[in-house]
This record gives sequence, structure tokens and C-alpha cells, in this order.
Amino acid sequence: MKKEIISDVLNKMIPYLDNYQLQKLKDVLTVSFSGISIEVEEVNETSDFVSSNTDRLNSFLSSKKVEGCSSQSLEYYHKTIERLLSSLDKDITRITTEDIRKYLANYHDKRKVSKVTIDNIRRIFSSFFSWLEDEELIMKSPVRRIHKVKTNKVVKDTYSDEMLEKMRDSCVQTRDLALIDMLTSTGMRVGELVKLNKADINFQERECVVFGKGNKERLVYFDARTKIHLMHYLNERHDRNPALFVSLNAPHYRLKIGGVEARLKKIGKTVSNERVYPHKFRRTLATAAIDKGMPIEQVQHLLGHQRIDTTLQYAMVNQINVKNAHRKYIG
Repeated sequence: MKKEIISDVLNKMIPYLDNYQLQKLKDVLTVSFSGISIEVEEVNETSDFVSSNTDRLNSFLSSKKVEGCSSQSLEYYHKTIERLLSSLDKDITRITTEDIRKYLANYHDKRKVSKVTIDNIRRIFSSFFSWLEDEELIMKSPVRRIHKVKTNKVVKDTYSDEMLEKMRDSCVQTRDLALIDMLTSTGMRVGELVKLNKADINFQERECVVFGKGNKERLVYFDARTKIHLMHYLNERHDRNPALFVSLNAPHYRLKIGGVEARLKKIGKTVSNERVYPHKFRRTLATAAIDKGMPIEQVQHLLGHQRIDTTLQYAMVNQINVKNAHRKYIG
């Protein structure tokens, strides 16, 4: 309780004192409270701090929205942080490092989630409390001393050339063939794919403009085969929907992410037991590009990643190429 009182006093004094003065005040309060027992008088402040927590969370989400976060990301941030605040049931200014450590440990044990998920949650908490610190709403982020969760690096699979050809051969609809080729040659996100309009496609340059995370615009490129299949598909259509990919049946609505996933799943079942899903095409492109010598910075730009670390997680270097490179450069 002493630590909570000291923390509460310090947070309230942030607007009036600099860091050096706050540290001195903390030292004085620590010494003054030593040897003193504190009896807690029960006061019903629940509604006050819950309202205050909600206001701070909403302000944080507003700042992330201004920064360009997608609605899906904002919803995930909101649910993740709200779950923490509800579980701890205390004012944000009194949340400690130990509180968050215990929460993450319990979350991992009860929900049986992966270490990657736990680290994603930790990063969201870090972003939230760092923002509170920057806004001078708390003295110091309690997540600072919680380090990145170590995870086992799993080499994820990619589609082989043979598998890609099998999927193409199994396509009955021209649309599905164009869809697979578009994902294979561009490596775009499925969320970017379904937003594309016919007007976005430049057939002469074999390129199109997509809007990635945070509505960031970038060019992606497709090969000659994709161009031919895409043109065949568009020539077959007689609807007036501006969307690049639409449902097969009238009234031909814009194809959604769930529709793409369902179609790929069905195609996968016809050719093998391997699960087929959109994101694997993206990883396949990144791996093939790096294997063939494309600089990692260009792969990063192609995929629309902000950080090169993210690109490296997508790409799996072929072991045979490593062996050949060793013989070439080292002997």
C-alpha cells in the first residue's frame, strides 16, 4: 500500500516537477513512510477510477487512429487493454510491473496461448503505457522492465512450384485462376487484394496500387501470366461492379476476405491435404525473392513492411542455397 501511495503522489506531481525533483520526492517519501504501518480505510472509488481509465484508453486509441492504425488494429488494442484493466481493477496510475507480469503469466497458463501471442500483448501494453508516460499521465511505464518474450523460431512452410501448378490446374473458374496468380506474383495481403478496383490495374506496366496497413499506398507488380489470366477474367464479366474480384453469382458483390479464404480452402482440398490460405502466398513470394538474390530492402518495400525485422520473419532461406553460397564464398 505504501508503494501505491507514493506512486499516486508522484503521478499527481508530474505536471509540477521535473524528473530530478520527482526522484528526490520519491526518496523523501520512501524514507518518511519506512517503519510506518498504514491502515486502509475502505472507500468506494471504483466508479471514479474506472471512468478515468476509460477516458485514458479512449484518448490513447484516438492518438493511434490519428497515426493511421486500421479499425481492426484499434479494436484489437481496445479489447486487449480493456481486458487488462478489468482484470486488475485498479487505477492506471497504480498498476505496477509485477501486476502486468502476473497478468501475462496467468493469461498464458489459462488460455494456453503461444509465446508469440503473449509477446504481442506485451507490445500493446508497452505502447499504451509509454504513451501515458509521454503524455505525463504516469511517471514511468511499468512495462519498461518486462522484456521481449523469447520464442522458438519455427521455419514456416511455403508453397512449392508443383503445388502452385496443381492449384492452377484445379481451377474451374477463370476468376479463381486470376486470383491465385495475383496472390502468387504480387505477395499482397488478402485485405489489400479485396480492396482493389479494376481501375487500379495498369496492364501496360503490369502493376497496381494497393493500400496497405495504415492506408499507406504502394505499388505492387504482377507477371505476364497473371496479366493474361486477369484480362481473360475481366473480359468474361458483364457486371458493373468496379471491384477487381467479385462473387461468381449475381448480383456479383465485391469479394470479401472470408470469400477468398473459403475459395482457397476448397481449392486446397481438391489437390491435396495441405491447407491453402492467402497469407502463405505472401511468405512464398518473400522466400523465392530472397532465394533468387533480391536485396532484403527491396523485398521489404515489395511487401510494404515498416521494419526489416518483419520481412526477415516472412522469408525462409533455402538451405541448398546456403550450402552453395558457402562453397562459393568460403570454399
